Amino acid sequence: MKPAHRHIAGKAAEELVARYLLKEGYEIEERNLRLGAFELDLVARQGEVIVIVEVRYRGAGAYQSALASIGPLKRIRIRRAGKRLWSQRYRRDPMVARMRFDVAAVSESSEGMALEYIRAAF
Repeated sequence: MKPAHRHIAGKAAEELVARYLLKEGYEIEERNLRLGAFELDLVARQGEVIVIVEVRYRGAGAYQSALASIGPLKRIRIRRAGKRLWSQRYRRDPMVARMRFDVAAVSESSEGMALEYIRAAF
């Protein structure tokens, strides 16, 4: 897949996940949040829980599934970004009790985009 198409498909996957979260009652706090060298795809709120959502997209001919593409190093980077976000924004917020890390795997086939959402993935 060409880089431009991959970027467009990735943005479409993020939009699909954001719509899913809104439908499920989440509030979207941030999209593509930069925290120094780290980036978080989606930051949402569900009641008193801040939810960091890593969105992974894989096209129809991908060798690796979207879920399999989140290796140990990626999980470490997401946790570090979450820790930084917590300390900078939510640590003293009385309306927030905890943070959770979810994964949204979006795959594309001839039938369109399919979403698999995993709560508390890591």
